[in-house]
Amino acid sequence: MEIDWGSLRAAAVEAMRHAYAPYSDFPVGVAALVDDGRVVVGCNVENASYGVTLCAECGLVSSLHATGGGRLVAVSCVDATGQPLMPCGRCRQLLYEHGGPECLVEAVPRPLRMAELLPNAFGPDDIDKVTGPAAVPAVPAELARWRGRGTVFVHPDLSGGTQVWTGYWERSGGSREESDADKGILEEGPIFPTAAAAVTWGRTRTSRVVVVDAEGGLSWAGEGEPPEGIGARWEQQQ
Repeated sequence: MEIDWGSLRAAAVEAMRHAYAPYSDFPVGVAALVDDGRVVVGCNVENASYGVTLCAECGLVSSLHATGGGRLVAVSCVDATGQPLMPCGRCRQLLYEHGGPECLVEAVPRPLRMAELLPNAFGPDDIDKVTGPAAVPAVPAELARWRGRGTVFVHPDLSGGTQVWTGYWERSGGSREESDADKGILEEGPIFPTAAAAVTWGRTRTSRVVVVDAEGGLSWAGEGEPPEGIGARWEQQQ
């Protein structure tokens, strides 16, 4: 998509003239090209309670969604002189959320990608890793109080003639003083294609993870030194 930076900056300047900045006397305007070709704008709106002041980019993102949504392609942010102005840290996060790493921001001497302005950014993909379809199943709410306790045993299984992996989370913490009443299964794990995936599931529940191989041998995939009776580290066997 061709970007007319001159027209985009002119729209940002016009938005800046509508800013409400009686406390800082620092009006800001911003305009952005959306992936469907329309242009959305915003200006800063200050408040006597300084902490609730809205940056121009806040208004821009609200306008984006109020007028149909979409993704930001290019952004021009200007100060009172009409010159390019860098978004603050919070607003870079806003622009990254709604434009992604390839969204361009006008700068001197050249436009910069959001990935350059906010490297190693936290974004929607990071949430998907935890809650998305491919995420490790979360700890059920009713078991949250057990997080960090007990032991997870990861073991091989068969599904349709193919070796898969699963696991179970047990109350036992490995202490010889524990009675049978202290033991019992907290949660059965789903089927995983690899031992590594099953171990990851276990580590979200407790620091005590034991891998059982097809021959019944034990290896330690938990934190710290292996407990007595488990001499091998699972990582060293991969």
